[in-house]
Parts: sequence; C-alpha cells; structure tokens
Amino acid sequence: MRLSLKSVAILLAGVAIVSSCSKGKKHTSLDPGKSSNATGIAYNKKGGFQVKSFKGQPTGPNLVFIEGGRFTMGALEEDVVNSRDNLERTVSVQSFYMDETEIANINYLEYLNAIQKDSSQEFYESTLPDTTVWKNELAFNDSYVEQYLRYPGFRMYPLVGVSWTQANDYCSWRTAAVNTNLAMQNAKKGSKGGDKKTASKGKKGAAEKGSAEKVAAKPVAVPNQRLAIESGIVLPNYRLPTEAEWEYAAKAMIGTQYEDENQTNQRIYPWDGPSMRNPRNGRHKGEMLANYKRGRGDFAGIAGKSNDGAIITQEVYKYPANDFGLYNMAGNVNEWVMDLYRPLSYGDFSDLNPVRRSDFLDKENNYDKKNNNSLIDNKVRVFKGGAWSDVAYWLSPGTRRFLDQDSATSTIGFRCAMIRAGTNK
Repeated sequence: MRLSLKSVAILLAGVAIVSSCSKGKKHTSLDPGKSSNATGIAYNKKGGFQVKSFKGQPTGPNLVFIEGGRFTMGALEEDVVNSRDNLERTVSVQSFYMDETEIANINYLEYLNAIQKDSSQEFYESTLPDTTVWKNELAFNDSYVEQYLRYPGFRMYPLVGVSWTQANDYCSWRTAAVNTNLAMQNAKKGSKGGDKKTASKGKKGAAEKGSAEKVAAKPVAVPNQRLAIESGIVLPNYRLPTEAEWEYAAKAMIGTQYEDENQTNQRIYPWDGPSMRNPRNGRHKGEMLANYKRGRGDFAGIAGKSNDGAIITQEVYKYPANDFGLYNMAGNVNEWVMDLYRPLSYGDFSDLNPVRRSDFLDKENNYDKKNNNSLIDNKVRVFKGGAWSDVAYWLSPGTRRFLDQDSATSTIGFRCAMIRAGTNK
C-alpha cells in the first residue's frame, strides 16, 4: 500500500516526537529527574543514590531575600573627615538573605538562656554584653546600665554592648539552633505522617513516636542535631554580612529601578532625596526616617514635638523599611560587618562578592600600631550605618568606621546574613 506525502509527513513528525520524548526533558536543580542523566541509573532505589525532593531554599526566621546585582559601592557624601577610604567603584554581589531588623535584646536573651543551660560558666560569661557601655561619669545613664538589656520594656530594642567576636559566636549558635529546630519539626512531621515501619512495630513503635514528640516539644538549648545538607531542608550558616552586602542592601537601589538597567539617581541614604524627613504627602509627611542626632545636644527635639521619637535607641521595627524591606539600615545603632578594616580596601577588593577577611595584600606591618603611630592592625573591624548618637553624615551607607573586634559600645549592634544557594532569584 502506497502512502501519501501527507501520511509520510505525519509519520515522520510522530517519530520526531517519540525521539524527543525518549531523550527526556532538561534537568534542573529543582527537578533533576527520576534517574541520572549521566548513568541512566534510577535515583532513590534501596541502597542506591538518594536524591531528595527540593523546592528551593527555605527562608530562615527574620530573613529577607536580597536579589543580587551590580551597584556603585562607595561614599557619596562629601568626605568631611578626609579619610578617602571608600572611593566609588562598581562591584557585583550575589543574592543573599539579611535580617529585616537588628538583633534585639530579646533575641540575645534567648541565646544567653540556652548558653547558660548547656555551656561552661566561663563561656557563658564571655557571651554577656557589656552593659557598662552606658556608664558615663558626666551623665546619668545608670538606669540603662541596669535595665536596658533585661527589662521587658526594652525587649525589642536593638542589642548593644556586644563585640564583633560575640556577634560571630551568636551567628554560630543561631545556625545550629535554627537547623536543630528544623530537624525536630521534620521528625515530628514524619511521625504524624504515619511511618509504615514504625506503625508495624506496635507498642514499641508507639513508644518511639511518643519519645520523638517529647523531643520535638523541648525548647532548643545547645543544638546537637543537624539534617544532612543534601536534604535541602538545612539552612546555610547565619553570619555577619560583608561590607559590600551590607552597603548594597542599605542603598536598596532596586527602588530606583525602571526599564532595562536604567536607574534615575544614586542614593545618599537608604531612601530617595537628601532629606531626613518623609517627603511624601499623607499623614506621615514630615516624619523622621531614622533615629539620629540632629546636632549638639539635640537627640530628639522637644517634648510634644519630638522629631525622631527617641532619646537613645528605638524599637527595631520603628521607622520605615527601605525598598528591600530592611528596617533601620540608617541610624538607631551602627552594625558590625565581616570585614577587616583597611583604608585602601577599595583598591584591593575583588569586583565580585568583595570582602577583606585578612591582611592579604595589605599587611599589618605596613601600619605602626606598636609605636602608636596607627590604630590599624589585624583586629580592627568595620562597622556601618550610623547610630542614635551620630549626626546625619554617618547614616550614609558609604561611610565606614572601625573598632577593635573585642571592643563594644552603646552605639554598635548587628544583624545576620545568609547566602542564597543555587539561584539569583
């Protein structure tokens, strides 16, 4: 029987479709397929290579997603202190997460509670904030020394009096605490889902299930459980943000993004315009956008017409968030970042995910701290953002200062960051 040209065409099209289907669809990290595209061996067989279901990195507690990109890093304000330590240059930053707020007193008290239960007295004492940072022989700040950290009225105020070293210790504990809690929740979900193997064991299985629920209900103290990284449930490490990440997140240039890659303006502060007040019409017009010091002796204006509503610090959710959804990226408290301070880092940095972790290319012996001719050594760390006691100049994200990593003040706190693994979106 002879086939028509039309029939031949349909047959060839069918063969092509079958052929394309046999090759399988393109694999992705979220959908790697049911078998290996390298060996053809099926995944998840008993005793074989296990590939867990993965829907993307879960967002950790208090974190906000920051989509990465290119930006102009550097100071945009007039360099009134003539430091010339953050000249403008273009860098790119990978997507990451950052705490939407500064770490609050209540967050750190949770940490102290866990450490006190399960660590040595010596280590517990090393984690305590220095509350004497409020002490001043020529000012009556005694109540802050005694009350600021622990009094319930200050629960959601930003933590101060912690060193860079203490902030890093908190990040390590928080990583373990969050992942332990995720492991417990995952185990609890598994027990509620009716594991067939456990169910078949009768009373023994019921006892094991009851034990698992008791463990899951226990408060997290010193974390000692962690899911395998391949599970896709475990989170990467909480850590201090790099200086570049912090500055990128503070400027939030995404708020000036229009068609293509056009941005209509740079930002001196984490909001548009040079004013410290809200310029938009409405009931919030004229309100202060940050907590800072307007001038000598003026921390908040006058009673009844207080300008920023805070003599010292203010609650971590006070004042409008920037375009990334981050609160108090200017004012309230300065914030520690990961970087070792060097005045010429802008010339040494990589232009992708820049950070200075050591004195590579700018050795400590280039600075004469030993003979008191410099303040720079391998223990000075960058802090940024401006504080309740700073004038507006220091609220610009491009400004930078430094302090010994083991020192603490009443004007420096911190927030955590985390990598976004596997995707830029």
